[in-house]
Amino acid sequence: MKAMIFAAGLGSRLKPWTDHHPKALAPVNGKSLLERNILYLQQYGIKEVVVNVHHFANQIIQAIETNNGWGSTITISDETDEVLETGGGLKKAAHFFKGEEQLVIMNADILTNMQLDQMIQQHKQTNALATLAVSQRTTSRYFLFGDDSKLKGWRHEGTGEVKPVGLDTNGLHSRAFSGIHVVQQSLFAKIKQEGKFSMVDVYLDLCATENIYCFDHTGALLLDVGKPESLNKAASLFF
Repeated sequence: MKAMIFAAGLGSRLKPWTDHHPKALAPVNGKSLLERNILYLQQYGIKEVVVNVHHFANQIIQAIETNNGWGSTITISDETDEVLETGGGLKKAAHFFKGEEQLVIMNADILTNMQLDQMIQQHKQTNALATLAVSQRTTSRYFLFGDDSKLKGWRHEGTGEVKPVGLDTNGLHSRAFSGIHVVQQSLFAKIKQEGKFSMVDVYLDLCATENIYCFDHTGALLLDVGKPESLNKAASLFF
């Protein structure tokens, strides 16, 4: 199985580090976020990885070359002309995954000890188009799932916005998305959006007709390393 790590973001929440460096190279106990996630994927036998780049792209490319991919074969998906967000970035990289039945996608700024093999196993058993890692934690935006663990919609806690519009949220379960997905190759043909767009919008467009499930990993370590203070917290959790 191959994977894609999203490393093209501007990382505006992680200033001042991202004034001069890409977020993916932010260090935690001497290892960058990108290196840690490359090594995380290796634990589950995934050693072929696509990394998209935009912000300080050359620093990421140099780090990969200097470290020989930290033992993995890493292919660069170049978004230096325009950052395409998660959906556009994945769609641009689609040709790297020809012949793959499934692939793993994750954000570079997520650190976790979640059992990825269990998520992949569930994905295969449920015949899902996509499986989304989620947990019960406080955030501003939630995916909404039914009792059958299928995706039904999305809600913004601050504004009250719900997607799709008019969705009856009674009885639905709110879960925070962890930025890790397992998807089928067949998903690419179903993505109708073009240019710059989010995978969240793709899933919300497809959830009424496709099997998009959650994998609830509540209890596992998960840290969104998006702010300077979260780097300090990460250093106390990931060695």
